[in-house]
Amino acid sequence: MRFWETKKLHEMTTAEWESLCDNCGKCCLHKLEDEDTGDIYFTSVVCNLIDLKTCRCTRYTERTTLVPECLDLKQHDFAEFTWLPKTCAYRLLTDGKPLPSWHPLISGSPSSVQQAGVSIRSYAMKEKDIEDLEDHIIEWDI
Repeated sequence: MRFWETKKLHEMTTAEWESLCDNCGKCCLHKLEDEDTGDIYFTSVVCNLIDLKTCRCTRYTERTTLVPECLDLKQHDFAEFTWLPKTCAYRLLTDGKPLPSWHPLISGSPSSVQQAGVSIRSYAMKEKDIEDLEDHIIEWDI
């Protein structure tokens, strides 16, 4: 059996935990919250630290210091993160679901995320290149 099928998230080694990230970049998209309803809206805008070719953070180990609002998911309870995309491995495993066939741990290829159309690579823009987040709200079923 594969480690993600036998271990709970909190039981995983750092290497196992990190390998679950498919590098889609969706969790790094800026989000807006409606103060009245609590609804979360995703934008097509991403942190300036993201490399849009790889959808990986260029300063990963320092990210929460450099960008205080950046969350270290390992430090939190996933029940709190209903905004995580439905394709996120951490959310899938928390919900007792299997990893999709395009996930790099299943496919053996990091490019399978882009090929499956799950990556933000084709539409994301960096925050330094936009003026108003509200102009970049996107709609998709998280």
